[in-house]
Amino acid sequence: MRDIRVAAAQFEHRDNDRQYNLERIRYLTRRAVDQGAEIISFHEGCLSGYSWIQPLGIVQLRDMAEPVPDGPSVRSLIEIAREFSVAVMAGLVERDEQGRCFNTYVTVGPDGYIEKFHKLHPFVNPHLTPGDEFKVIELAGCKVGFLICYDNNLAENVRITTMMGAEIIFMPHVTGCLPSKMPGRGTVDRALWENRHHDPARLRKEFHGPKGREWLMRWLPTRAYENGVYAVFSNPIGWDYDTVKPGLAMILDPFGEVLVESHALEDDVVVGLLTVDKLDDASGKRYINARRPELYGKLVESHESVTLPGWQMEHESE
Repeated sequence: MRDIRVAAAQFEHRDNDRQYNLERIRYLTRRAVDQGAEIISFHEGCLSGYSWIQPLGIVQLRDMAEPVPDGPSVRSLIEIAREFSVAVMAGLVERDEQGRCFNTYVTVGPDGYIEKFHKLHPFVNPHLTPGDEFKVIELAGCKVGFLICYDNNLAENVRITTMMGAEIIFMPHVTGCLPSKMPGRGTVDRALWENRHHDPARLRKEFHGPKGREWLMRWLPTRAYENGVYAVFSNPIGWDYDTVKPGLAMILDPFGEVLVESHALEDDVVVGLLTVDKLDDASGKRYINARRPELYGKLVESHESVTLPGWQMEHESE
C-alpha cells in the first residue's frame, strides 16, 4: 500500500431515478477530487435506490436491473470517473445473461470498468441471488476489498477479506434508524428530516444516538481494529422509500479510530488520508498471525444459511 486520499460519500437518493442519482454522484465526486481524493465510495444501491425494491416480483426486478458492465448506469459512471480522473464505486441491481439479479457494487476508473462484487447476504428482495466469492483487487497502488452492508455483520467475512490481502475494505451500506428490539433503536420521524434546517438539533440527536451512530460504534470500529485494516463506510442520508437514513459517512483506521466522518444533515463527502504506517503498527496483524486454525473446525461445519434483518420486509407479509 501507499499513502492515499479516499472519500466516503452520503446522499439522499431518489427511488428508481438514475439520472438524478448520477447527478448527485457527479457533484460529490467533484467535491471529493477538490480535496485530493483518488477513490470515491458511494452507498449500496445508490444508482437505482434501494429499499423500494422490497415488494418487486422477479419480472419487475429484472426490468429495473441492468447488465454490468455494459448497462447505461455503469457507462455513465465511467464518464464521471474519466471527467475527474478518479476511481468511483457505486451500487446497483445487476441482471446477468441467465436472468439472475444481484445486489452489485461496481468499481470504475478513467480507463473504464474495473471490477464488480456481488453481495454475499442479500435480503431486501427474495429474488436476489447471493454472491459466491470474496474480492480483493489492486487499485491505485493499494489492495482493496469489498463487503456490502450485512456482509460486514459477519466477522468471518471481514477476516477472510483481510487474509486475502485487503488493506482497505469498502463497506457500502443502507442502514440505521430501522425498527429493532435493541434498546433505544427504531425509526426517525420523517417530519424531523423535513424540518432539519429549522431544527437541526433534534434530528442530530436522533442520528447520533442509539438509532444511528451509537449503534454503528458497537461493531464497525471492531471490524477495522480486529483485522488491522482501513474501513470505508458509505451510507445514504434522508428519505429512503419508507424510512429516514442517517448518513454518517466515515473512514476508520486500523486502530478502529474514526479518521474522518460527516456530521452534515445533507448530501456530503468526507476525505481521509490513509497511511501505510498504521497498517504496520495495527494490533489486528498480530491477531491474524496468532490464529490457531486447527481449532476452528466448528466454523466450517455445514448448516443452512438464513439471512434475516432485524426488521420486517414488505414481501414477508405477502
